[in-house]
Amino acid sequence: MELEELQQRLMSFCRAKYADDALAVIDVFKMPGHAGFAYGFSVESGTNLHKWYIRLPPPNVSLKGTADVLRQVAALGAMPDEVPHCAVKWSGDDPHWFGRPYFIVPQLQGDVVRLDGAAWVTDLDASTRKDMARQAIDALVCINKVDWKQAPYLGAPVAQDADVVRWDRFVDKAAEPQSLQLVPAVREMLLQQLPAEAPVGIFHGDFQWSNLFYSKQGKLLAVIDWELVGVGAVLNDIGWFATFNDPTAWAGAAHRGHYMPQAEELIAMYIDAYGEVLPDIDWYRALAAYKFAIITGFNLMLHRRGKRHDPVWETTKDSMQTLLRRAHELLN
Repeated sequence: MELEELQQRLMSFCRAKYADDALAVIDVFKMPGHAGFAYGFSVESGTNLHKWYIRLPPPNVSLKGTADVLRQVAALGAMPDEVPHCAVKWSGDDPHWFGRPYFIVPQLQGDVVRLDGAAWVTDLDASTRKDMARQAIDALVCINKVDWKQAPYLGAPVAQDADVVRWDRFVDKAAEPQSLQLVPAVREMLLQQLPAEAPVGIFHGDFQWSNLFYSKQGKLLAVIDWELVGVGAVLNDIGWFATFNDPTAWAGAAHRGHYMPQAEELIAMYIDAYGEVLPDIDWYRALAAYKFAIITGFNLMLHRRGKRHDPVWETTKDSMQTLLRRAHELLN
């Protein structure tokens, strides 16, 4: 959808919701990112200026899985106040408004943490950065302890073995297949070492610094980007977070020059905050590295074929082999 068309649709929608036929929608822009379609916009109503984000699924796709934005609405609606998040103001699936399902949340003032060096974070002292990590872990534990039955729209829990084999269909389509040569061995090790009695609940699915929105003073304002939310083994999240903070898993200098608490410290924080005996988290770290290597190869293929332009995958591809080697090490 072009921005001009979206602006007109937003105008009609907001005039109905605000009950103000004179309001104006201004400053419509597409949000950066690698998944979904998110836009920012502002509403002028009388003397008031309100800023919002709208999330839409991609056009011409089956509205299920990550393309079903109402899954995110269900997850956000189940979150307690202890999980900083953007409360959904409006949502629905009436095609009259935007031609597809949607949800709208307020804009926040702040920024995410970027591994390539966000100056506002590096200007903070080490104790503040550690506190930022602790806030993130506390929020994650709260997410993982929500009763998943409070969000029935998310469906039944995904079995751990299914979470391994569901990536099979992406491997043959991936670009740079020579970088995925360790996939069969790591896959077999993951299936042979499935953890027993892992806690089940809601997992965010993409818990990393770029999806944590902070004030410039280091206060966590919201966990964002819930398109990969699901129900299953909640330790997927800490495994994912740890992998994105494990310099040995990455080939790029951006991850090696990390200035935030790293994997082992984050895991220790999580275990302490969870307060219960947990199975070995290294399996979940290995699964995360395995997944992201395959995801990178698949998205690189889409980028090179012009189906989903995103040059970031040309850089990330350098870590495909490194991620798989790290997964193999963690399972040995």
